[in-house]
Amino acid sequence: MIHFVGAGSGAPDLITLRGMRYLQEADVIVYAGSLVNPQLLDHRKPGCAVYDSARMTLEEVLEVLKSAEAAGRTSVRLHTGDPCLYGAIREQMDALDEAGIAYDYCPGVSSFCGAASALNLEYTLPDVSQSVIITRMAGRTPVPEREEIAALAAHHATMVIFLSTGMLEKLGERLIAGGYEAETPAAIVYKATWEDERSFVCTVGTLAETARANRITKTALIIVGDVVSHGSYRRSDLYNPAFTTEFRQGKSRD
Repeated sequence: MIHFVGAGSGAPDLITLRGMRYLQEADVIVYAGSLVNPQLLDHRKPGCAVYDSARMTLEEVLEVLKSAEAAGRTSVRLHTGDPCLYGAIREQMDALDEAGIAYDYCPGVSSFCGAASALNLEYTLPDVSQSVIITRMAGRTPVPEREEIAALAAHHATMVIFLSTGMLEKLGERLIAGGYEAETPAAIVYKATWEDERSFVCTVGTLAETARANRITKTALIIVGDVVSHGSYRRSDLYNPAFTTEFRQGKSRD
């Protein structure tokens, strides 16, 4: 069996219990060495073979997984965060489907959740934002034209922007072109939940300046929207004493 496992956002104790069990049982681990905390490898069993996919092509990764399967060995493909986001897992799964090889997928704590924890942030505040757009800037790898940053910014929803730390001047320009005010609250979270995590609250207009001043050039998430400053939110209806739910009868203020 091959297990695709989300390693979590950085801190080694943020892997799931299931993911840890798979890691401890694995005969072969292929991990994203440029992003996954190497402390997780301390939990591997003696004799487990470890491969760093940062130095490998897709074909080389698949060769390791297929060879392990042919030998009757259990493999873990260890991805950063939750691999459903920018994890390039679909192409691996399709190749395994074609080869008739069984696999499963163990979710993990995404770095966008880790970034919220760094700021004690709620992405969905009543009357402020009820939607979260997860996206990235077009760089060496393009994005669909309909998903260009300015087009998404027009929604004024909370935005969490991956893989864009090296393009913050342009990011700020595109966000403003899409309708955000330059004074819109924003944040930069570097290495969320790692030991060297750092976070900086700023504005859309000062994203690039803030990153330069703090020497942040990569491995950071950008958060944009009024939720960063907590906005003028309304309290939750769910816990309002006047609100009736399936489990509780609302009571009038009188």
